[in-house]
Amino acid sequence: MRFAAPLILLALVALPVLAIVYAGTQRDRRRAAAAFASPMLAASVTPRRPGWRRHGPALAIALALAALIVAAARPQRVVAVPVERAQVMLVTDVSGSMMARDVAPSRLVAARNAAKRFLTDVPEQLNVGLEAFNQTPRVLQSPTRDREALVAALDRLTVSGGTATGDAIQTAIRVLQRAPSLNGHKPPSAIVLLSDGASTHGQVQPLDAARAAARLKIPITTVALGTPDGTITVPRANGTTRTERVPPDTASLRQIAAITGGRAETASSASDLSAVYEKLGSQVGRKKEPREITAGFAGAGLALLGLATALSLRWFGRLI
Repeated sequence: MRFAAPLILLALVALPVLAIVYAGTQRDRRRAAAAFASPMLAASVTPRRPGWRRHGPALAIALALAALIVAAARPQRVVAVPVERAQVMLVTDVSGSMMARDVAPSRLVAARNAAKRFLTDVPEQLNVGLEAFNQTPRVLQSPTRDREALVAALDRLTVSGGTATGDAIQTAIRVLQRAPSLNGHKPPSAIVLLSDGASTHGQVQPLDAARAAARLKIPITTVALGTPDGTITVPRANGTTRTERVPPDTASLRQIAAITGGRAETASSASDLSAVYEKLGSQVGRKKEPREITAGFAGAGLALLGLATALSLRWFGRLI
């Protein structure tokens, strides 16, 4: 919690002072009562003493003052709100290594299912685009709010070829930069890059592409998919096959995320990947903003004042 006018909270120091004054008043009252009647006669003079109820209204008033002082300081809490015009590109690796089945039922199917879940978790206002890449990047859907079009694009993902991570990042940047400016500013943009292997093709080095994204303030969240033991079956020219290991290149992806100020995630199972995308869905397209909660404290303070008045009337027949 934060406060728009924190200096007003200094008034809370007065509450302990009031408590000391109240305690002194109670001592004076007891002394006056003792002077009026001896302790032996007190039971016959006041057969029904209020006991703890004597202090109930005073306690309610103290709490009311505390709540009203906090309300005057204009308390705020930070909440995540959707960002208007925000856009994100889902950049998904569809190279041959995505056929590996170390992530059930396969890396590609797990990636597709997690992306679909991501679409249900992000704000409706968020524009989402989809790009697939192997040795050549392909934009399957420009940023849009049409979730059905995005799901249809995800269903078109197929596996083949090598990996050109740098070219894929460069293409995603170009797509995001096409968005019109408003008051001289491009809309907030981000890239979610899912890959399972090292870059083997392309004209642009991945780290150079990441630096270009950083200059444009486009963070890249990377997701390294797969396990070190993942394998695929590769056909040979003579008709036989060989087994090739395809571990994820977590080190390079971590560097890409660090350069751009994004996050580096890893996923070694379908459930891990779903959890990563679920977390991303709650973050991407939102920003932290303060929201005043003054009304709640003011209402509590007034309610406590009303309670103090009601208790005093019921127990003692006076307002306070």
